[in-house]
Amino acid sequence: MLITKIYKPNEFNEAAKELRLGELVAFPTETVYGLGADATNEQAVKRVYLAKGRPSDNPLIVTVSSLEMVKRFVPSLSKEVEKIIEKFWPGSLTIVLKIKDGSLSKTVTGGLKTAAFRMPKNETTLNLITALGNPIVGPSANSSGKPSPTTAQHVYHDLEGRIAGILDDGPTDVGVESTIIDMSTEIPTILRPGAVTAEEIEKVIGKEVYSDKHKVKENEIPKAPGMKYKHYAPSAQVLIVNKDNWNSALQWANENKNQVGILADDEVLSKALENKTYSLGENVESAAKNLFAGLRYFDDDNQIKYILAEAFPEEGVGLAYMNRLKKSAGNQFYNK
Repeated sequence: MLITKIYKPNEFNEAAKELRLGELVAFPTETVYGLGADATNEQAVKRVYLAKGRPSDNPLIVTVSSLEMVKRFVPSLSKEVEKIIEKFWPGSLTIVLKIKDGSLSKTVTGGLKTAAFRMPKNETTLNLITALGNPIVGPSANSSGKPSPTTAQHVYHDLEGRIAGILDDGPTDVGVESTIIDMSTEIPTILRPGAVTAEEIEKVIGKEVYSDKHKVKENEIPKAPGMKYKHYAPSAQVLIVNKDNWNSALQWANENKNQVGILADDEVLSKALENKTYSLGENVESAAKNLFAGLRYFDDDNQIKYILAEAFPEEGVGLAYMNRLKKSAGNQFYNK
């Protein structure tokens, strides 16, 4: 069992030494904390799957600190890709690109001829990758299937003893994982919604962007993380509550107050006087930021059997919020 060390932001060189030795180090981004290993070290990458309990056909994001790092693995970049990178990197956008044959191991790509690249908007992690000199894989630093971590403490809770270190840069800003866009096909396609919207990308490249809503089949390898397996699920059953159903939901919650937690905005929580609650804040932006922390808050209470979680309109960042919430709930809505 490893002793998991907490590194301060200015200790990125020490954390990079661990990565160079083939160890695993969790790192901060503006979205969620990632679990890092040298992307060019196949044995280290295999340990990521083991540490998370993650299915091995689920490809990993390749996290870079410069455009030059991407060019080591990609034969060429289209004008559209260059425009997207110029506008959104560093930031909450992951881009799926065709790669040079053999440039990354199948352990990273899931056996595909594409890879997903991201440059996070976090100076500490960019320093870490630059110090290493190689990109790092970057799945969320949590036990597979559980809510993604938005603080170093969340990572420690899930992976303490399984990884060498955590580079702690405080709570994340965005709270839901990056948007993933597939630029390896003729039609740019959103594989996972996030803070960067399809509309924003369309303005930059001047063409329509599709959203991939198909369900990945049992024997199909997903092109991006989060497309195939159940994600973000706490131990309690999450039930999504539409706006018109809150009066009934609160009454039911009050009747079962020790077993029901409420995850909602401040207006709803002002009416929930008898239950354990967690605030999503005042709007959908704060809701996206607080969603995973809220799910984890209730996960620490063994008495809680159900979590009533607020639905928001599926537009803008609300699309990303509802995507994660539906996955955590197994698409179950409150309808009593």
